[in-house]
Amino acid sequence: MKSTDNLLDDFPQAENPQQGVPQQGNDLSPFKNFKHDFPASIIVFLVAMPLCLGIALASGAPLYSGLISGIVGGIVVGALSGSPLGVSGPAAGLAVIVLSAITELGSFNIFLVAVVLAGILQLIMGYAKAGVIAYYFPSSVIHGMLAGIGILIFLKQIPHAVGYDPVNEADWGFSQADGQNTFSELINMLNYMSFSIIVISVISLALLILWETPFFKKNQVTKLIQGPLVVVVLGVLLNVAFASNPEWAISSDHLVNIPVASNANEFLSNFAFPDFSALTNPRIYVIAIILAVVGSLETLLCTEASDKQDTLKRVTPVNRELKAQGVGNIVCGLIGGIPITQVIVRSSVNQQSGGKTKASAVIHGVLILLSIIIIPNILNLIPLATLAAILMVVGFKLAKPSLFMKMYKQGLSQFIPFVATILGILFTNLLVGIGIGMAVAIFIILRNNYRVATRVEQGKGSNIRLVLSEDVTFLNKASIQGTLAQIPNGTHLEIDASNTYFIHHDVIEIIEDFKINAASRNITVTTIDLTPEKEKEVRALNHFELISE
Repeated sequence: MKSTDNLLDDFPQAENPQQGVPQQGNDLSPFKNFKHDFPASIIVFLVAMPLCLGIALASGAPLYSGLISGIVGGIVVGALSGSPLGVSGPAAGLAVIVLSAITELGSFNIFLVAVVLAGILQLIMGYAKAGVIAYYFPSSVIHGMLAGIGILIFLKQIPHAVGYDPVNEADWGFSQADGQNTFSELINMLNYMSFSIIVISVISLALLILWETPFFKKNQVTKLIQGPLVVVVLGVLLNVAFASNPEWAISSDHLVNIPVASNANEFLSNFAFPDFSALTNPRIYVIAIILAVVGSLETLLCTEASDKQDTLKRVTPVNRELKAQGVGNIVCGLIGGIPITQVIVRSSVNQQSGGKTKASAVIHGVLILLSIIIIPNILNLIPLATLAAILMVVGFKLAKPSLFMKMYKQGLSQFIPFVATILGILFTNLLVGIGIGMAVAIFIILRNNYRVATRVEQGKGSNIRLVLSEDVTFLNKASIQGTLAQIPNGTHLEIDASNTYFIHHDVIEIIEDFKINAASRNITVTTIDLTPEKEKEVRALNHFELISE
């Protein structure tokens, strides 16, 4: 018999328990996958640029702070992170918190101190191994989050695709800053449609769909050149062509709008620095805690979601991710950026554009930096409608009808939390929607737990056998108490715990109380292997399993 040290020697081991088993036949080095990662990074960069600007605007922060965060999220966090597909940057989920914090503190430079402190807290959380929280979110909720975001992306981009751009690209909540909501904007847009923009959107969507056909996927040229990149170039060319005709010309409101610096001094003046004299302000620490907790939660959720999208099923080391986000937020706070998290929209674009390693995230950060220095005028020619078409395709892929069928076939216990998460995200916002999905999932777990705690078997005559399930926790108290109350007077009850690995002390207490009361009801009770020592046995078993691993 093998010792516990050698018990698992015959099985293939992962290089790191948090990174999953290495994929056979897949060389995942950044250099070998540059042909995949570089084209993907360009698409992520094109999508990230307007989002960085939009989130900064929605946060009440300088526009450049969003770009700075995009650069840091790509280069710094991308380099330190262990996430193969995750892309970090300014997060829409933090926009309201940032806006209220800047208003409350009265200065963006004072707010930057809170960002630095939030990053330090995330570092501490990473070293304290708080990333394990990510593993407690049910897959039904994670799939619901992906599908909900996909539907939301699709709906939010329709107005941009027809030339109605009053709403910030980063406004992902149901209720919008302009007093409208996701669905009312679909009606309002009918009064503001632009024919030239619709032409660009239709052509862009047609090309993107064409690029997904088997014929184009097999072609060597289309394998090398991504469809979204072709669409962006075509959008710029159409914009330039339409500019010669006043009736077709696209106004700057419908184009990417990157701040243009005329010289190096003007460029450097866009960076801001924290005012550490504000460390005596107690509100700084409260805001830092809120940013750290909400930002970490959003990061862990997006990490779990991006891992599920990975075709190689690699697993991100979550504690390392928290440390990377912490360093990233410290750097953002020191040079004038708004808080960052891992972002599911950019991560999904990365995966769907063919990204293979984290190199694509790093390169996208480098591209943001180079673009705002070298070619801001060219990027300002890109129609928002082109980016809307790309995001609409991303949204559809996240919420494919086949996903709904798959979740439905897994049973109502999976499908109901899945749908609840989607509806919660659509009619509130990301974090509230996930909270609703979690609440529904927990309710179903409690309900199932209530129902399966025991099994009643009718024996000969007046004999009744009550078989306890493998795990009997305090959550089963009500169920067991109700079952015992229904035992007929004058019977013989046998309580069988021989297959039970854990019994909570509260449940044992209920059974002991019933045995005392049973005498007054002429019920005789015998028990099989019912002992508080069960809990100790389970602890010993868990300890053995940990040693074995």
